[in-house]
Amino acid sequence: MPRPLDQARRAELLSGVIAYIGEYGLTELSLRPLADYLGTSSRMLIHYFGTKEQMLVSALETQRPDIAGLFADVPDLDTLRRRLIESFVVNNTSDWATSTRVLFQVLGVASVPGSPYGAYAAEAVHVLVDALTEVIGALDPDVRDPKTTATLLISGIRGLLQDRLVTGDNTRVSKAARLLINLALPPAS
Repeated sequence: MPRPLDQARRAELLSGVIAYIGEYGLTELSLRPLADYLGTSSRMLIHYFGTKEQMLVSALETQRPDIAGLFADVPDLDTLRRRLIESFVVNNTSDWATSTRVLFQVLGVASVPGSPYGAYAAEAVHVLVDALTEVIGALDPDVRDPKTTATLLISGIRGLLQDRLVTGDNTRVSKAARLLINLALPPAS
């Protein structure tokens, strides 16, 4: 009979997977060096997660922000605009840098046909777009196409965050993100 999983250890391993990929990258990910980094064996990683791909998807799922919760108490578009700027422009500089860097690596690999990360990446995009679409539509029924607006915001912010990680130019990218948010959700005149 297989040993039951130690859920606290599993959570600790998932956190370590994100840290490892943030530091060493995804392209050369191999279980043996990862296991050494985590203080375990590759056999134990397989016991906990099944495959390397399942392990990475599980780790990424622990990093996904609660988008619906983030916008649950937003009463109007002005507050939504401020919340987007605070959450994705101001606060993203350090707190989310590692998980964002890992997500970008997975999105890149997911764009290759037949990628084991394709389904996860597509779902991650849809979760963000759908949650923001719902919020925009509920706050302002006059927004002509909430889903397109949400897509522009999510994809545009994601591109700007990638720019920030690559260039380190926080000032330029933050200005561009504010402009994008204000163009997509114009302030009331």
